[in-house]
Amino acid sequence: MRAAAAVGTALGPGGRTVLRRLASAPPLTLRQTGPHTVHLVSTAAGPLGGDRLWLDLDVAPRTTLELASVAGTLVLPGTGESELLVTARVGAGARLRFVPEPTVLAAGCAHRLIVRLELEPEASVLWREEIVLGRHGERPGRCRTRFDATLAGRPLLRQELTLGDPGLDASPAVLGGARCLGTTFLTATAKEPLVSDGLAVLPLAASGTVVSALATDAVELRARLERGERAVSGDGDDTVAGRGGGARPGIP
Repeated sequence: MRAAAAVGTALGPGGRTVLRRLASAPPLTLRQTGPHTVHLVSTAAGPLGGDRLWLDLDVAPRTTLELASVAGTLVLPGTGESELLVTARVGAGARLRFVPEPTVLAAGCAHRLIVRLELEPEASVLWREEIVLGRHGERPGRCRTRFDATLAGRPLLRQELTLGDPGLDASPAVLGGARCLGTTFLTATAKEPLVSDGLAVLPLAASGTVVSALATDAVELRARLERGERAVSGDGDDTVAGRGGGARPGIP
């Protein structure tokens, strides 16, 4: 299966956000659920092995977009590797909150998740990804993830992770027996690193923060990620660093 979906915003009268584009193709079906909120609704099984899916987000300057999902994504086995490519462009002064429900790796699946995020100065982003290693009582499939973020064309974060190798996953340096893992990228910069049980909040070298968490179940994973997110932007401001008191210098 080949399918593509897209969301695009524009600045409307009075400075409000309007959705200028909302395109869907099963299994990626998008529904507007608020003035600037869109939910992803799965209208077909998948992704299945061999599927190629694309999701494109274009957040115009000074607009706001929140994208969530009504349920988790179950990645199923099939012929070959499935792939989901998510591209997002966030304009100057725009805000994006990307918070889908977890991705579940069913036994036997082989999946590739790629995110390419392009930010302009003064953009504000919270981008959360959660992965559950298999359904109840089953071994997980394999997954490779790649996250690339740039700010004004300059590298901000490059991160890659491979899951599904029992020997590596069991290592204390990787998962240490946890069955759920998650990462949140925020454009706000934490004042200092924080490491606690199953949670790490790490400021990036230039600007921004990565929150990483491990847990035995999805409920605890979400709680830990949200705790880390609050530690970074407890005042509700997740704007690119270089703006506001206490922020580290951002990329010029």
